[in-house]
Amino acid sequence: MKLGELEKLVLHYLWNQKSSDVKQVFTHFERIRGGSLNTYQSTLDRLYKKDLLAREKVGHAFQYRAKIERHELIGQLIKSVTSDFMADDDSSLVAAFSSLSKDFNAEQLDKLEQLIDAQRQKLQQDT
Repeated sequence: MKLGELEKLVLHYLWNQKSSDVKQVFTHFERIRGGSLNTYQSTLDRLYKKDLLAREKVGHAFQYRAKIERHELIGQLIKSVTSDFMADDDSSLVAAFSSLSKDFNAEQLDKLEQLIDAQRQKLQQDT
C-alpha cells in the first residue's frame, strides 16, 4: 500500500482529533499547507477506499475517523515493503528488525521485548 504525503498528514490529524468532517480537515490544513476543499475531500475518500478510514453520515456531511491504529498501519507498511524483498525464508525480516534495534534506547528495547513475550504467549495459547 502506498500513501501520499497528504494522506499521511490527514491520517496523523485524524489519529489526534479522533473524528472530523472534511471542512474541519480543510480548515486545519488550509493554514498550514493550503489546498482546496476538493483536494481534502478527495484525500479522505481515497483513504476511505483504502480501508484506512471509517465514515458516518452526520447531517449533510460525513464524519471521518481512522479505522486503523497507527502501529497497525506501520506493521502493514513494513509487511508490504519487506514482502517485495524476502526470499523463501523469513530470517531477512528478523535481521532487518535486529539492524533497526541498534538505534533503540533501553526503554524501546524493553517495550519490544515485552511485545515479543506477549506474542509468544499468545502463540502458545493458540496451539
